[in-house]
Amino acid sequence: MFFDFGELSRHNCHKLMTSTIVPRPIAWVSTLNADGSVNVGPFSFFNIVSEDPPLVSIGVGSGERFQGDRKDTGVNIRRSGEFVVSLVAYVNADAMVMTAVNLPAGRSELEFAGLETMPSARIAVPRIRQSPVSLECRLFQSIDIGDGQSLVLGRVVGAHVDDGAVLDAGRCYIDTRKLDLIARMHGNGWYTRMTDWFQRVTPRAN
Repeated sequence: MFFDFGELSRHNCHKLMTSTIVPRPIAWVSTLNADGSVNVGPFSFFNIVSEDPPLVSIGVGSGERFQGDRKDTGVNIRRSGEFVVSLVAYVNADAMVMTAVNLPAGRSELEFAGLETMPSARIAVPRIRQSPVSLECRLFQSIDIGDGQSLVLGRVVGAHVDDGAVLDAGRCYIDTRKLDLIARMHGNGWYTRMTDWFQRVTPRAN
């Protein structure tokens, strides 16, 4: 079956992409509001871009609600130039979903989800204490895609990794399994847990 995206509605394009481009890692993004309070929200249009410079990408203002980045995340990143991407462990899944709720203005996602923060090392934005991995980021570039959507490229200036998952700090060896991260699938609340692993080593050319 061929689907011509030029003939589909935005909603149907969204459904096709999010049900086939899976699993997607979740960026649990914390930013600072103009009044200094902390905003937190999850984004599954997220991935690594390059290692030199170390960049991650986040699609802000995309999703089924189509509210653009009137969501505070995009506004805060462009204003302050800083944000933290925390990754989501299985034990944090319920709290992560709670931070996706559209709360009334002035209501704290942290309080609503029962989360705590810790200071970052290089930037002013705090990180989520419960997360096993947090990436401190500075804005590298924000690209306006249109219709309230933007592509945010963040330069990673430091990473916090749970001590229990660090195998060799000097060589940056991490026991990824111990992080027990989850990823977004599709539809109404489907996620996956990273438990079914297999290995295929790239062979050398003859």
